[in-house]
Amino acid sequence: MDRTLHLNVDREDSLIREESFMGSSQLNFLREVAEIEAVKLEANSQLRHLKEYAGKEKLPFHIATALDDAYVRREPLGVVLIIGTWNLPFQTSCQAFAGAIAAGNCVIIKPSEISPHCAQTIATLIPKYLDQNCYQVITGDGEASKQLLKHKFDYIFFTGSQAVGKYILQAAAPNLTPVTLELGGINPCFIDASADYQEATKKTIWGKLINGGQLCVAPGYVMCSEQIQDFFVRHAKAVLEGFYGENLRKSPDLPRIINKNHFKRIKNMLEATKGKIVIGGEMDENDLWIEPTIVVNVDPEDSLMREEIFGPILPIVVVSSLDEAIRIIRSKPKPLSSYIFSNDQKVNQKYVESTSCGSTCINDIMWQAFRPGLPFGGVGESGMGSYRGKATFETFSHKRAVLRVSQDIFTNQVYRIRFPPHTHFKAGVLTFLEANYERMTIPFGTIFSHVLAGIGAVVIYLLLS
Repeated sequence: MDRTLHLNVDREDSLIREESFMGSSQLNFLREVAEIEAVKLEANSQLRHLKEYAGKEKLPFHIATALDDAYVRREPLGVVLIIGTWNLPFQTSCQAFAGAIAAGNCVIIKPSEISPHCAQTIATLIPKYLDQNCYQVITGDGEASKQLLKHKFDYIFFTGSQAVGKYILQAAAPNLTPVTLELGGINPCFIDASADYQEATKKTIWGKLINGGQLCVAPGYVMCSEQIQDFFVRHAKAVLEGFYGENLRKSPDLPRIINKNHFKRIKNMLEATKGKIVIGGEMDENDLWIEPTIVVNVDPEDSLMREEIFGPILPIVVVSSLDEAIRIIRSKPKPLSSYIFSNDQKVNQKYVESTSCGSTCINDIMWQAFRPGLPFGGVGESGMGSYRGKATFETFSHKRAVLRVSQDIFTNQVYRIRFPPHTHFKAGVLTFLEANYERMTIPFGTIFSHVLAGIGAVVIYLLLS
C-alpha cells in the first residue's frame, strides 16, 4: 500500500496535462481534488485501517458452544478486473484499485481509451512501483475490453454507462463472476418552499456545471413550485456570471463536451424538448461547446427526462407538492443520487424514506460523494455494489466462516444431542437452545462470560448424561 501511495504522488504533471477536455483549467482542479487527492485519501484509509479490516471477526460466546472458536476470516477473491471511465479516468481506475490491493488481490486495470493520456500515465506508473506479476494495466479501445471479458475473473469492477454495464453483466454471467457496476441515472433535485432559494440555486448550478455536467452524480433535473422556478431563473444569470464571467464561452472553468458523439446526443435531446429555453442554448459542434442552458416548464416525460443528459443542460419541472415530486422520482429508474433543499426536517425525512437511490444529499449537491467513510454506489438501474473506505475492502474480499469445534468432554457431550436415537427430550433441549439463542449469547472477552459459559456447559452435560 505504501508503494501505491508513491505511485499516486508521482504524477509527473502528465496526468494534470491530460488533454481529454482540451486544456480546460477546470481539468487541473478536478484532477487535483476529485482524482489525485481522492485516490490518496482512499489509499491512506486502506493502509490506516488494514489490520482492522483484515483481522478476524470474532463471534460472541454462547453457553452451548462456549469452548468453540467461531470467527469470520477475510480472504482475497483472486484476480480482479477494474474497468475505468473517461470523465474521472484516474479516480475510477485507481480508487477501487487501492482497496483491491489492500484485500490481497491480483488486479488488471483497463483505463478508458477516451482519456488516452491518463491511461498511458497509469500504464507507466504502475509497473514502476508494483509487481507486474500481480498488477497489470491493459490499454486499448473497446475491443480490448471485449477480449479481456472473455477471460475468467474472480471479480469485475466497472464504472461507466448503463448500456456497457449490461454488456459487462452478460459477459460475467457464464462464469458467475460477481460484479460491481457503478453506472448513472437521472438524478432528481427537489427545492422545498422552506429552503434557502439562493443557496439552492448557487449549489445546483455549481453541481450541474462542474466538468461541464459530465459527472454521474450531477443533478439531472430540478423540481420546484412555479414561484421557486421564477426565482431560480432570475438568480441563475447572476450566479453564472459570478462563477464564469460575462463571456461564458471564454471561461477557463467551463470545459467542452468530450467528443462529437456525446455532443450530437445532447444536441438532439435539447432540440426535441417541448420546454422553454430561458438561459443559454448556444451550441458549436466544431468547438464541442454547449452553453450552460436552463429549460423551464419541462414535462416529466420530455426528451430531457428520458435518459441521463451528461451535459450542461438543466431542466426544471414545476410541481405543486413534495408528494408530486416523489411520484415523479418513483416513476423513473432508481437514480445514482438525489438531492433536496429543505429546512423542514419532516420534509427531508419523507423525501428520504419515500424514494430509493444510491445516495442522497440534503441542502447541498454532490457533497455526499466527497464525504470520507460514506459508501458510494447505485441501486437498480444505477448500479449494484458499493465502495470507498471499509466498503471497498469488503467488496474485494470474501467473508469466510470458520468454526473450530472443541474436543473437550463437555462439548462432546453437548453435541451428542444430534445423534440418534432421537427423543422428545433431545428435541426439547435443541428447541430451547434455538429459542433462547440471543439470551444465551454473552459479550466476548469478559471473565464473567467464561465462568457463566462453563456453568452452562456443565448443566447441559449433566442433563444429557
